Amino acid sequence: QVQLVESGGGLVQAGGSLRLSCAASGRTFSSYAMGWFRQAPGKEREFVAAITGSGSGTKYADSVKGRSTISRDNAKNTVFLQMNSLKPEDTAVYYCAAGARWVVLTRPGEYGYWGQGTQVTVSS
Repeated sequence: QVQLVESGGGLVQAGGSLRLSCAASGRTFSSYAMGWFRQAPGKEREFVAAITGSGSGTKYADSVKGRSTISRDNAKNTVFLQMNSLKPEDTAVYYCAAGARWVVLTRPGEYGYWGQGTQVTVSS
């Protein structure tokens, strides 16, 4: 069982930056692929970024590629999402997810554990 708690969301002006964190419980954090998804009002949950258990592999949605960086600290059971050059269309609830696989996972159904989400609002 893995429990995930996101933090770091907030209100930021367009062009600004935020760093989201996701703290995980459990002693086998490094065996889980981790991902970030987001969901805006009236829209489906969409993939943002993912990272393998070791941190050696990452993947990004085209919408955030070049502006965001996913990383993890397995010693601290934490995964991060650094977001720069934020745009109003980045406004959404951001969710952290964990999947018991060794590869990068990009689909919500591949993840077995989810956090409660953290709100990111980007003003124009």
